[in-house]
Amino acid sequence: MSDFPMTISEQIWDMKYRLKDQNGAFLEQNVKDTWRRIAKALSKAEADPKKWETIFFNTLSDFKFLPAGRITAGSGTERNVTLFNCFVMGVIPDSMSGIFDMLKEAALTMQQGGGIGYDFSTIRPKGSLVKGIEADASGPVSFMDVWDSMCRTIMSAGSRRGAMMATMRCDHPDIEEFITAKSDPQKLRMFNLSVLVTDAFMDAVKKGKNWKLTHNNKVYSVIKAAHLWDKIMRATYNFAEPGVIFIDRINETNNLNYCETITATNPCGEQPLPPYGACLLGSINLAKLVEHPFNENAYLDVPQLEELVNTAVRMMDNVIDVSQFPLKAQKQEAKNKRRIGLGVTGLADALLMVGLRYGSDEAVKKTEQWMKIIARSSYNASINLAKEKGAFPLFDPEKFIASGNMKQMDEDIKQAIHKFGIRNALLTSIAPTGTISLYAGNVSSGIEPVFAYSYTRKVLQNDGSYIEEEVVDYAVQMWRDKFGNAQLPDYFVSAQNLTPSDHVRMQAAAQKWVDSSISKTINCPEDISFGDFKEVYMQAYDTGCKGCTTYRPNEVTGSVLAVASEDKSKSDTDIDGDIIYMSEPLDRPETLDGNTYKLKWPDSEHAIYVTINDIIVNDQRRPFEVFINSKNMEHFAWTVGLTRMISAVFRRGGDVSFVVDELKAVFDPRGGAWVGGKYIPSILAAIGGVLEEHMMKIGFIRISDESPIQKSNETNKVENLKTSRQKSCSSCGQFDLQMIEGCMTCRNCGYSKCG
Repeated sequence: MSDFPMTISEQIWDMKYRLKDQNGAFLEQNVKDTWRRIAKALSKAEADPKKWETIFFNTLSDFKFLPAGRITAGSGTERNVTLFNCFVMGVIPDSMSGIFDMLKEAALTMQQGGGIGYDFSTIRPKGSLVKGIEADASGPVSFMDVWDSMCRTIMSAGSRRGAMMATMRCDHPDIEEFITAKSDPQKLRMFNLSVLVTDAFMDAVKKGKNWKLTHNNKVYSVIKAAHLWDKIMRATYNFAEPGVIFIDRINETNNLNYCETITATNPCGEQPLPPYGACLLGSINLAKLVEHPFNENAYLDVPQLEELVNTAVRMMDNVIDVSQFPLKAQKQEAKNKRRIGLGVTGLADALLMVGLRYGSDEAVKKTEQWMKIIARSSYNASINLAKEKGAFPLFDPEKFIASGNMKQMDEDIKQAIHKFGIRNALLTSIAPTGTISLYAGNVSSGIEPVFAYSYTRKVLQNDGSYIEEEVVDYAVQMWRDKFGNAQLPDYFVSAQNLTPSDHVRMQAAAQKWVDSSISKTINCPEDISFGDFKEVYMQAYDTGCKGCTTYRPNEVTGSVLAVASEDKSKSDTDIDGDIIYMSEPLDRPETLDGNTYKLKWPDSEHAIYVTINDIIVNDQRRPFEVFINSKNMEHFAWTVGLTRMISAVFRRGGDVSFVVDELKAVFDPRGGAWVGGKYIPSILAAIGGVLEEHMMKIGFIRISDESPIQKSNETNKVENLKTSRQKSCSSCGQFDLQMIEGCMTCRNCGYSKCG
């Protein structure tokens, strides 16, 4: 454990990456054992495994190179898992049988832990004629609901929480329905959504032209391009989705544009991929490569960076040969093109160490300089691999050199590729690194700025109590170790005091030398004007970004993690606005008010009675305990266990509405039932519905504006608890979420939807 600088790193390693047997017994005693496991597994693809095992281990040591989570957790475990993070799936046919064939492939891929991306533009629009049955098509968004349910089912079966990306072209007739699909906080929660925006559309927006919505060469309607753009922007402004993918730029700069067309990305957007393409990810930790940090002569060790990149490319190339694949088509696609995504993490920390303010002109230039070094080193490493092991099978010297990013590459690289070939068609990408950055000592994530210099997290102890610990950014901790409590210099900035333009400039600087794309979130203040918000996207397009993802606090997704104040006073109950953080359970009064609900399940002879008692905290009513009773003894054990667990959660305080979501996501493999004209997938989901109904009745969770309950003053007080609160983590329940690199990431437990 001494290898970890911080407790949170230990815990993430233990929870996510440490190898254990099926009974939970430790098979690795420290992180060096994990590095040895990875090094040994990836060296099996080499002619001299012993030699390369040692080199790979040294590259992993001290967190200098961070393979993505799937590689770290799965390599050498002999488990039936893929080492690839995500996949873009096959083209969805516009037929019922074809659609459900694709659904099956998605389920098989997610079962092995792979996130997926799909383009739904191929499905005919709502209202179109379905030949042969004389019916109207329900449209692509309705089928997205089917994928969403599938993902929930896989998740409830105990697999890793699913992540999916859905894209749709900006000229699809159902694009407006797609844009607003997630304005409903209960809809498509397993999806990230992005609109595929073309250059022609952006030109039409700027010039005030009309825009045709078409499918299979049929024009369904004509609208103002600016109207559609405003609708995309308004949805993103209000609900943080959909994102925008500049699809023509992606295809134009793709090294493989001579043999593939891209229409979708992985869930976080850093890997635009063809059908059955896979994203293979890893990151160089720039924060570990700065010599003489915070001195006038501080610099990034370029020779060490080049050496790390050289070995990392080889390790990632080997992953293609040692990994399993959920589908044969995915394996064939990966081996034909040998695409990898080598990126960076700790960029913001490295800039601080050399005295540069994130977003400044100097930082932009330095970022571009470092990324070019990585790009050149990656290409040189892949050329050397081609000399030794051969070029990727679809390599065509003339077409490759004339394609994509190769047009800007230095002439010596082009000449070497023409002479010797290249092992990997695409080499660089910047992926979300929220979890692995915490694992590596809380270095800044990807190319994101430092989110906060420090924050306090509550850590559950074995006896059920909590202790508080300060989690400090890697560069800030290094400053403290060197200078004590000396004031941080002016160039120390965080996400809290950067402009959206600063974010865009840094993303554009990095994108210039990245083959694939970048997962990054441009954080916007809640009070940013709509006009200024739209300008962020125009700046991203005009400066060469391949996509744009923003995050502005809103009612559906909540707020990003608030930075703790300097007041270090402690109490048993910490109150932040209307959010209640509990370090000890709430005391139970002598009497409680509550309600009992009768639930009749069709397959059960006897009704189930659900009693929910409430407590008043700060003049606000909240659920406190649950009792579930039935004469059917078949239900006795699980209902007792369920009531104890739910009650224990409720008594801890905070936002406990996630209990509803978790219960409603449970699907019974034997099938659900129709109750009150609505299909309910399981008894547990029905109980979740009862809890939701009660929470709405007492005003604990949001209800529609038309509801008479909404209008009472007392309920409005409690309503504020929901609408102004931060979102709780669906894994640990804490309020330590931040939107980073397009993914909601918990800094308490390291959970990330996409990571």
